Amino acid sequence: MTEEIADPSHPRYQSLMMRKKVSDAGAKGMLAESAMIAHGRGEAFDYLLSEQTIDSAFAATKEVAARLVKAKKPVLSLNGNAIALAAREFLLIASQLGCPIEINIFYRTPQRMGALLAHLKLLNTNLDLDVEILGGVPDARIPGLEGPRAACQQKGIFEADTILVPLEDGDRCEALIAMGKEVLVIDLNPLSRSARTGTVAVVDEVTRVAKNLVQLIPQKPEITDWNNDQALQDALNHIVKTMSKKFE
Repeated sequence: MTEEIADPSHPRYQSLMMRKKVSDAGAKGMLAESAMIAHGRGEAFDYLLSEQTIDSAFAATKEVAARLVKAKKPVLSLNGNAIALAAREFLLIASQLGCPIEINIFYRTPQRMGALLAHLKLLNTNLDLDVEILGGVPDARIPGLEGPRAACQQKGIFEADTILVPLEDGDRCEALIAMGKEVLVIDLNPLSRSARTGTVAVVDEVTRVAKNLVQLIPQKPEITDWNNDQALQDALNHIVKTMSKKFE
């Protein structure tokens, strides 16, 4: 696979490189077997978005940056795929904000958590950052949520007022909202429960969002009167327009 995608002129180069990142992370024990399926689902929506950050997604990313900057206790909650795809950028974001990263995964095993923690901590050291990495020793639970994703840390997700949750699942997003938290979602599916339930949803690919946040956070944008439903409708309108053009 590496030989086939070595040429950056390949029309699917970026997409194939992301698949390789997920595949390599799986081989290192960081991901569940279903990780590539989840990635492929998102990739299908990205194709319908023309694999670009559309205007409404950039506006949403700017809103996310503003709310993270203004938050008293922000936390970045990352799962395995988010770490596989954009660990470096999320560490930079956490460093900019002075906030922790908490790993939270659905298929939680000691082996997977150990691999993810080790990966983030090594990268944290190599980047000469001092980001606190949480998730290894959960001591609290998210009310109203069953299963392994309910486990969290008191000084992380549980006490946070604002949580960035890339590649989120709907149940946990709803439970976090019910706790009174601002939930900032990155989700390529504008119809998902996470996108519809979150305070702000960015309908964009996670690595593009993370790179944009690294640029936007130092600018300290202002919070707006955000209309999440309108932003999701804009994304759907773009998808419909893209599909219509493909069949002209």
